[in-house]
Amino acid sequence: MQSRSKYIKQLDDLEAHVQRLGDHVVADIRAAGLALAGDEDSAEGVLQGRKAERRLQHAIESGCLDALLLQQPLVAGDLRFVSGVFRIVSDLSHIGSMTRDIAFLSQSVPGEIVARVGDNLAASCEKAADMVALAVSAFKDADEEAARRVFSLDNEVDELYKRSQDVIVEMIRTTTSDPEHLPELLMVAKYFERIGDDAQRIAGWALFRVTGHHEVYYKAHDGEGANEAFPS
Repeated sequence: MQSRSKYIKQLDDLEAHVQRLGDHVVADIRAAGLALAGDEDSAEGVLQGRKAERRLQHAIESGCLDALLLQQPLVAGDLRFVSGVFRIVSDLSHIGSMTRDIAFLSQSVPGEIVARVGDNLAASCEKAADMVALAVSAFKDADEEAARRVFSLDNEVDELYKRSQDVIVEMIRTTTSDPEHLPELLMVAKYFERIGDDAQRIAGWALFRVTGHHEVYYKAHDGEGANEAFPS
């Protein structure tokens, strides 16, 4: 059994690693947006930048296991923190995979096609990056108010996706040539919307750390939304 001071240092290190991983992922989201705008260096940077994030993920997962195995018994707040960190690493990894898909697709979709929805995609990228940054910060600081702001921002990302979708679908419907790249562009728009959903899950783990309940936002089949809380 470890001394409490050493254990607290472990938890502080985990918080710092989660923040660093979040910063990496947010930077990649913004770089993916630059890649869509034609910045080839940003695209290549996103595609090649996975190693540092994987090292951080492994360090975080190892730290979580050490905390669970070496410090017993765990107080409730510490257990919620460590459990939340495990889940957040998974969410950030999923976001990282999507940013790499966006960077990859940016290399094949012609710039003149992207330009038709370029403003919406740029705004979607920034909003999604802001949501992830705020969600990670909310978890690190155990900030319930900031976590709930993440939920409110998702409506803006959803609206931007809908605008992009409407334009791209109309382009598919009216094009007289092969709409080869338009479905890929629609997927890019969808990825930004999904990043917003993952940010909400991270915010849910911030609430879990504070309250002991994980809240998730879902869109019902009739288009309405609701918050649901699941007990720990």
